[in-house]
Amino acid sequence: MNVAELDQILLAGAVVLLVAVVAVRLSGRLGLPSLLIYLGMGLLLGESGPGHIHFEDAQIAHALGFAALVIILTEGGLTTRWNEVRPVMPLGLVLATVGVAISVGVVASIAHYILGLDWQIAVLIGAVTSPTDAAAVFSVLRRVPIRPRLRGALEAESGLNDAPTVLLVTLVSTGATSEHGWLYFTGLVFYELVVGALFGFVIGWISVGLIRRVALGSAGLYPLAVVSLAIISYAGGTVLLHVSGFAAVYVTSLVLGKAELPHRMATRSFVDGLAWLAQIGLFVMLGLLASPGRISLNDVLVALVIGIAVTVIGRLLAVVVSATPFKVPWQEQAFISWAGLRGAVPIVLATIPLAEQVPQATRIFDIVFVLVLLFTLLQGPSLPWLARKLGVLDENAAFEVEIDVAPLESLNADMLQVHVPSESRLAGVEIGELRLPAGVSVSLIIRRDEAFVPDRRTVLRAGDALLVVAPSPLRDQTARRLRAISRAGRLAGWFGERGRENH
Repeated sequence: MNVAELDQILLAGAVVLLVAVVAVRLSGRLGLPSLLIYLGMGLLLGESGPGHIHFEDAQIAHALGFAALVIILTEGGLTTRWNEVRPVMPLGLVLATVGVAISVGVVASIAHYILGLDWQIAVLIGAVTSPTDAAAVFSVLRRVPIRPRLRGALEAESGLNDAPTVLLVTLVSTGATSEHGWLYFTGLVFYELVVGALFGFVIGWISVGLIRRVALGSAGLYPLAVVSLAIISYAGGTVLLHVSGFAAVYVTSLVLGKAELPHRMATRSFVDGLAWLAQIGLFVMLGLLASPGRISLNDVLVALVIGIAVTVIGRLLAVVVSATPFKVPWQEQAFISWAGLRGAVPIVLATIPLAEQVPQATRIFDIVFVLVLLFTLLQGPSLPWLARKLGVLDENAAFEVEIDVAPLESLNADMLQVHVPSESRLAGVEIGELRLPAGVSVSLIIRRDEAFVPDRRTVLRAGDALLVVAPSPLRDQTARRLRAISRAGRLAGWFGERGRENH
């Protein structure tokens, strides 16, 4: 490749990226998951579209797909609120293991006995289509204000169910399941998930200590450090311990996201942009790998049958069996069942049989591709309506505030950056009514691009940006107080971040 060819590639890539960024707004207006638009862009650029780009290297697609999933899981872990995930982590783990096993069994049985597919192909289709997709869940559900416990369970499941399904698809594709048996597979899944999660926790704990103690020369270096440490968790777990790198990177990111690190909001913004880039590249690449010209009507019908089997039968049974012991109400079980979105993960998993040259692997990929397109188009736009009908919306979601931390190392203090959203009950509250801990002060208010120093009688307004200086030991207490008032108003007691509610 010479410089002229590189310039052409950069021009084409920048145009595609810009169109993809603009398409996010279009997908939001239409109520469609953005992955559908990106897959469509890949199809248009592919050999069957006007772009005429020929791409059929399944091994490269497999490798790049895994790399993109690492970034997506990193962003998901960093932006997931630990207080929401921690109580439902056992439920998420059961959904990611027992639930996946039930779904695979149901789909494989239907594919074999009703569609007449060979057992290896049937099990592969069941394993490929059973996991939920982290990118789809993180991007779609965070626009639907459902209850924190419900959102936490879905996000935990999508972050953890990649590990067992990747292992199952790999073993079935290579024929190792017939050689070692299911007992070996169950033990291997247990080892990879448990040790991978423990490894991720240790790396996350070490990373938090390092970032807090080492003063970096620039604020822009903190996001790079966080992403590097998350990737080390994935690669280190995979290479050194042969455990699930996906479980490791997700747990590491959860630990990093829970900690009050310096320049936390800047880090989240950086990783959010990186995750968008990974999603765009991943979906466009998978669209390039697909070929609509080879998809027959029979493949579409098979995709419909498999989609109904996995979405309606397998998923519902898996959720009922997994969630009932945790006393999850039927309304939440129904929503969890329908919100098990499939996206990039099933298509990426379908590249494993392609790379291993399994018989009918191309047909499996085409069926899965059609299934993801059809059922994402059906499920994604219907989630807000279903959440309202089932009564699982979070009434306090409009009152959230985002709080960032800027370190003041020499004073052993932190500066909290607080934005007052339009629905927050901080609006109308006087500074003196905040009753912040002694030693904490609101040092500056920025209102309509004008900054001023407030007094005790200054009334906060929607859209205000506050700079609050707090001694480090009082930082968390101050953040809890501000969140409580944002949710419950000036009369809020000390009931934690959820105001008058603490569940």
